Amino acid sequence: MQPIPFDNPEEKRRYVQAMFARMARYYDIMNRILSLGRDMAWRRTLVEWANVPDGGLVLDVAAGTGDVTRLLAERTPARLVVGLDFSEPMLRVAQWKLGRLLGMERVRLVQADGLRMPFADDTFDSVTSAFALRNAVDVAALFREMWRVLRPCGRVACMEICKPTAPVFRSLFALYFNRIVPLLGRALGRDAEAYTYLPESLNRFMSSGQVMRTLEQAGFHSVACQKLMLGTVAIYVGVK
Repeated sequence: MQPIPFDNPEEKRRYVQAMFARMARYYDIMNRILSLGRDMAWRRTLVEWANVPDGGLVLDVAAGTGDVTRLLAERTPARLVVGLDFSEPMLRVAQWKLGRLLGMERVRLVQADGLRMPFADDTFDSVTSAFALRNAVDVAALFREMWRVLRPCGRVACMEICKPTAPVFRSLFALYFNRIVPLLGRALGRDAEAYTYLPESLNRFMSSGQVMRTLEQAGFHSVACQKLMLGTVAIYVGVK
């Protein structure tokens, strides 16, 4: 697998935006297949960790096709759930999905960059994101922006793929993610480049400990990490 190099952050931003535009139509089904049907259970756990207060305002960053946004509206007492993403095609899918469901009147979708969110300071009670950190051009800046829009005592909950630490399973995971995932992407999603980038983005991404330290450096306290799926998925939480 050849790495996909980026000369600067703007080049990565354009690449990721174009990639998700191509993937929008089959993004959900590929998530179900590649996660062995477990990704929605992980998203439900993420929503639980968001600890949304009664009548709270919630922001789902990098909302994509709206799965976490929908769960926040369905499973929490939030007064308003805002789903933000910089990919218009992904948000069109989210709008179509959410528009077919009852009880989605509390949801608003916004197209914007997570590093430059169009919200005032201290707006939201909870902020979530699912599988967005590896695609951010600056994770530290993303955490600082999440901190900015959170109200005091508000909670951030971010979910991301991570490398397992157990040696045997780490090897099996590397085989699956680095070899099989690109083949499935080529065969099922007809986009081998996108599903080559996704494993490579994990290989280049920071460790769980580094993610937690970056959250703390952004100003969050009570930072914690919950591992799922034999250590291949992590939920990071912090409090402003």
